[in-house]
Amino acid sequence: MMENVAIDGSTSSSENKPRRGRRVRMTGAERREQLLDIGRTLFAAKGFEGTSVEEIAAKAGVSKPVVYEHFGGKEGLYAVVVDREMRQLLDMVTGALTAGHPRELLEQAAFALLDYIERYTDGFRILVRDSPVAQSTGTFASLISDIATQVEDILGLEFKARGFDPKLAPLYAQALVGSVALTGQWWLDVRKPKKAEVAAHLVNLAWHGLDGLEQKPRLIGHRKS
Repeated sequence: MMENVAIDGSTSSSENKPRRGRRVRMTGAERREQLLDIGRTLFAAKGFEGTSVEEIAAKAGVSKPVVYEHFGGKEGLYAVVVDREMRQLLDMVTGALTAGHPRELLEQAAFALLDYIERYTDGFRILVRDSPVAQSTGTFASLISDIATQVEDILGLEFKARGFDPKLAPLYAQALVGSVALTGQWWLDVRKPKKAEVAAHLVNLAWHGLDGLEQKPRLIGHRKS
């Protein structure tokens, strides 16, 4: 009788033990996205040099060979992260340029960059750092140049309508987009004043500067070359 009780008790005890949940294996695509997200966060916080494959693997809960399998190493992972961010920013800027009036187009371009900084802060921190590896889309400077090309077409039409040399549009486009980009880097940390106010001041400087543009600007100092 006692033996039966003991047996029954042991059976009951084993049935009441909690079962360990199985770990759900990620697909290759899911693992790749996880590593990209982790790498993006670490690169933004520590930079390329300050981030190691060991740390990326540890955050993902995998071994180092898994990172090498997907990206060939830290350089490959970084290259994909940068390429994605550059395409995201370029798409946001070019997609925003929908207005007909040149001044509103300037506003849209300024807002697009500031929107990106606000929504994709980690990505922007990565982009404004010097890239230590070759990228398919180049560097942040080349991205700014790509955006300036979009603005260049708008300025070319405006210059032609005002009787200015449209060949100078690329120069002014680089100057305008560069000033917005540099202001964006500053605003990234201070976040004051509000985004709309920053955009308004940027456009104010650009538009009223263009509005009073001289067809043949002259230097008033002693240096002429």
